[in-house]
Order: sequence, then structure tokens, then C-alpha cells
Amino acid sequence: MTAPWQPLLEWWFGTAESSREVAAQKGGLWFGKRDSQDLEARERFGDLVEQALAGGLTEWAQRPEGWLALVLLLDQLPRMLFRESPKAFSGDNRAQALVAQGIAADFDRQLPPIQRVFIYIVLEHCEHLAVQNECISRYIDLLEQQPESDRGLFADYLDY
Repeated sequence: MTAPWQPLLEWWFGTAESSREVAAQKGGLWFGKRDSQDLEARERFGDLVEQALAGGLTEWAQRPEGWLALVLLLDQLPRMLFRESPKAFSGDNRAQALVAQGIAADFDRQLPPIQRVFIYIVLEHCEHLAVQNECISRYIDLLEQQPESDRGLFADYLDY
């Protein structure tokens, strides 16, 4: 049986093996702005986003992959579905709390490096200096763990 979060993770990260391949295939989705992508996100995952924003799907946070998917539903997808409106940021507080809980449980370290980027990006979105400093520390740690072939990619995430 497929986990309920698997379609979202496959859509967001694809099926490529290496971090560099995933980023090459999915970078336009992650950091681009296309109406067609926003529409696809809304059609495929809009109901899940609404459930997450309403406080639902808490059981997803019991496993690292589900936790990641729930964080995406709260942090990344609202930015696509509700672009240029205050609702785009309505999941930020819950996403930040979930990230703190998951990091405390070492869930982030159980994810592939490219997926960890989207956990740490939640810290980047926070307005508190201590959280920003933790974000930088996490990205430095992530960069130092990468093979030479992927360091440029992860250095870009740190630089941003």
C-alpha cells in the first residue's frame, strides 16, 4: 500500500537518484513561477493543503517522509496555491513548529540531502535571527556532508 504522502513527494522530488539530477529536473517547479504549475498543484494537492492548514494530517508527522510531505503542504504549496496573497504564508507557523519537532527527533538526518533542503528552507522563512542562524548552521553541515560533485549545488542553497 502506498503511503498517502507518496504522490506529493514523487511530484515534488521526482524519481532521479542523485541530488544534482533531482535539482535539474525539479528546480523549475521549486523556484519558478508558472501558472500551469500552480494549477497542477492546486488540482492535485489543494485538498491536502487545506487539510494541513486546518490542523489536520498530524499522523503524517510520525515518519520522516510524512513529516517532510506535511511540511511541504504547509510551507511550499501555499506559496504556489495562494501566490500574492497573505494566505500564501498561513502555514508558516505550523511548519516551523513541525520542523523544530522533527529536527529534535533527527527526522531531517533520515532524509536524502536534497529533501533536507526543503526542511531547512522553513527555517530560512522565519523572521527570528536565532532561527536564521540555525538555518545557516544546518546548510553548512549539509554542504560539508556532500561529495565534491554536489558541493556547488548545496553551496548555492547556503548562499541563498
